[in-house]
Amino acid sequence: MSVEPATVKRVAGLARIAITDAEAEKLAPELGNILGWIEQLGEVDTHGVEPMTAVIPNHLRLRDDVVTDGDVRDRVLANAPQGEHGFFTVPKVIE
Repeated sequence: MSVEPATVKRVAGLARIAITDAEAEKLAPELGNILGWIEQLGEVDTHGVEPMTAVIPNHLRLRDDVVTDGDVRDRVLANAPQGEHGFFTVPKVIE
């Protein structure tokens, strides 16, 4: 696939990347090669192939999702400058 330097400059501008005309000339064939490889990948028959997230099977060990409060409220509130009714007391910010 052929990519023109003007296209490279346009894509660089969209990506907010400053490149010179010489850099655009150098990148044009490289981007063309990358797009050619993508076209080759599109020709591969992948029907019946399951999607993969890794090349080896791995299973995450999950713990039970149990909600606890930690039973440390009084110790945490002991660090607060002010506490009231089991909660932190903070100065009013918005009126």
